[in-house]
Amino acid sequence: MPPSHWVHDLSPFLIRFSDTFGIRYYGLAYVLGFFGAAWLMHLYARRGRSQIRGELIADLMTYIVIGVLVGGRLGYFLLYQADWLLSDPLAFFRVWEGGMASHGGFVGVLAAAWWWSRKRGIALLHIADVVASTTALGLLLGRIANFINGELWGKVSYFKYAVIFPQSAPPNTPVSLIEPRHASQLYEAALEGAVLLTLMQWRFWKTDVVRAQPGRLTGEFLIAYAILRMIGEHFREPDASLLFGVSRGTFYSVFLIAAGVVLIAKARSRPTAPL
Repeated sequence: MPPSHWVHDLSPFLIRFSDTFGIRYYGLAYVLGFFGAAWLMHLYARRGRSQIRGELIADLMTYIVIGVLVGGRLGYFLLYQADWLLSDPLAFFRVWEGGMASHGGFVGVLAAAWWWSRKRGIALLHIADVVASTTALGLLLGRIANFINGELWGKVSYFKYAVIFPQSAPPNTPVSLIEPRHASQLYEAALEGAVLLTLMQWRFWKTDVVRAQPGRLTGEFLIAYAILRMIGEHFREPDASLLFGVSRGTFYSVFLIAAGVVLIAKARSRPTAPL
């Protein structure tokens, strides 16, 4: 009897040269996310809504790329897999095995933006607002890639559109014995990606918040991301041990909300002051 739910059988490779080497959708998602962010920044500059001139964007994106990759990778090991890093330090460099954490990526981007702001003399809060308005595009593409990879699956569910992820069961388990799960990667793509990107773009283009209250848009991004991440975590199978009875994604998001509140309060009290 065929399974009553769709069995995930997507390849993680767009083009495959060997069993482990090729062009992966996950890597492609990062490339498209960075190019999409750069395109938006050029659009901002042409419309006179950003202090980051067009000729500076490639330089800024170089810093951002490094911040995302180093911060995301470090965050994954420190926040989710510390024991693995201690027992096998070289695992940090085996990026083809996967493992990135958005919370760590945010810290990496902040560090990169701070360094670049000192180099170019542009206020950090303005840079942060511009970058925050584009970040959800990368999150959207990354979550879709997670689904294609068949990783970070959701909790068991017999919802009509639940998916059977073969990797969620021990090797060689018959498909008929594998329980279907929420496609939580796609839920998160919609929430952290599409919804958040729409909100950020609406705030950037339809209000004067970036010019009038530097840092506020970044604060709103952090709060909105944290709330939407918490909603998505409700459907996602925890991929590490719980902290204080909640998933690590939910626990770490609390700190993003706190940071967002501080940024908004600072922006309201000193609307034109650089950080």
